[in-house]
Order: sequence, then C-alpha cells, then structure tokens
Amino acid sequence: MPVGTGIRLTVWLATVCVGAVVALAAYTATTTITIRIMGAALVSIATLVIAFALAATIRMVNQWERAIMLRLGKFSSVRGPGLFFITPLVETVAYVIDLRTITTPFRAEQTMTSDTVPVDVDAVLFWRVTDPQRAALEVEKYGEAVAMAAQTALRDVIGRATLAAILSERQSIDKNLRTVIDSRTQSWGIRVESVELRDVKIPSELQAAMSRQAQAERERQARVILGESEVQIAEQFNEAAKVYAGNPTALHLRAMNMLYEGLKERGALMIVPSSALDSRGLGNISGLAALGKAGQM
Repeated sequence: MPVGTGIRLTVWLATVCVGAVVALAAYTATTTITIRIMGAALVSIATLVIAFALAATIRMVNQWERAIMLRLGKFSSVRGPGLFFITPLVETVAYVIDLRTITTPFRAEQTMTSDTVPVDVDAVLFWRVTDPQRAALEVEKYGEAVAMAAQTALRDVIGRATLAAILSERQSIDKNLRTVIDSRTQSWGIRVESVELRDVKIPSELQAAMSRQAQAERERQARVILGESEVQIAEQFNEAAKVYAGNPTALHLRAMNMLYEGLKERGALMIVPSSALDSRGLGNISGLAALGKAGQM
C-alpha cells in the first residue's frame, strides 16, 4: 500500500461515520416518512462527496522522498517530507523523487581499448538526486538516463585507455569515469558519488598469451639476476686474488684447507694439478693425509 493511502482511507471512513450519524439524526428528527428519506439521502450524498474531497486533499511522503507538485499542468512546488495537502482537480502529484543513494550496475561488452583489445567491463555507479525539480522536469525517466550515460562514458573511457592501464590503474579509471558521468548528469540535478570497476574480462587466447609473456619475463629476470651474481662473484675472486698475490702463506693455508675439506668426505676424490702440488709442497701433505686415513681404516 503506498504511503498516505492508509491516512486517506482513515479520513474517508471517519467522514462517512460522521455523515452516517448525521443522516440518522436527520432521519429521526421528523415524523414524515418522505422528509426522513429525503433528508437521510441528501446527508448521505453530501457525506460521500465531502469524504472523497477530504481524502483527495491529503498526501504524505517518506523522509527520504520529495513530491513534485503541478498546478494546472505547471510546476508549482516541491513538497515533503511528511503530511501535506493539495487542492483536488487543480494540483496533482506528478512525481515522487527518492533522495537516497542509488546503486546502478552497468557494463560495456566487446569494447575496444586504445591498443585494439576487446574487453568486457562490469562496473557499478553510486549516485543520488540533489535537485528534485530538475530531475523531474529536465529529463524523462532520470534513472534510465543515468544508466545510459554511465554506459556511454564507460565505453568512451575504455576506448582511450590501454589494457594495461585498465588492469593496473583502476583508481584512475574510476576517477575519470566519475568526472565524465557527473558532467553529463549535473544539469539533471543528479550528483555521482563514486564509480567502481568490478570486473574486467579479456579473451581466453589473450589470457594464455599474457601468461606466457609473464613467464618469459620471470625467466628473463632470473637470468639477469644470475648474471649479476656471476659478476659479483668474479669481483670477489678478483679481490681475493689480489690478497693472495701479496700473501703466499695465506694462499698456502687456503689450499690446505680446501684439500682437507675435500678429503674429509668418505669416498671423495679430488683432482689437483701437479703444478699446484709442486709449487706449494702439497704433494707430501696430501700423501701423509691419505696414509693417515688408510691407517684408520
């Protein structure tokens, strides 16, 4: 039941009850049957007319609504919220405008980006009426007009952006969409509060290609990191060579340590150049180490 219908019905019933009491009183006031019937009929007719007239004058809208009034077809005023009265047959309630924030989902299908990629984009628009008079008088069915303006703006913004920008810069796309839609709906007395992209769908073939591209990029980065590591290792070896060149004893100790670490493992086999053994006297040391190890077995 629309808001206000219950009040109008209550007023109508109350008026009818009062008229019935008056008609009964008029019926019993005289002794002539003809006068009784005529009096009761006149009172009943007058009661019904008054009841319908009073019920027609009462209107009510909710706190979040405004009523657009027309007087003889011309705009008169904006009424509400709450209870108000109109002049029957002269004033009419043309529209009841909702002032709450309204959510409108919209989408753009098979829209080409600036780099010629077809995408399907789902978005949601949050808007509200700020001027009920302009919303009622400047555009027909302002809700449908807002949805169409949002869809057109979405196609326009997507056509001027690349796929990478749509996927990675959603906040910027949302801001641009809000600016474009708000500029179109401002003259209708409507303010766009926010626009959010919910989903971006691309063709499955392109998804596979993008996956391969991402994998190739990761492999390239891994090889670059490996190459940089090799350069750093070579630089460290160069620094170590400079240190060992000025300190033969340190190089000798390092060689002995490497040989020890290698022979410490059971079943290990080390191949050492004979020139290194002769120059550093490691042949005797390695032989003694091997004999000691054999004696322990």
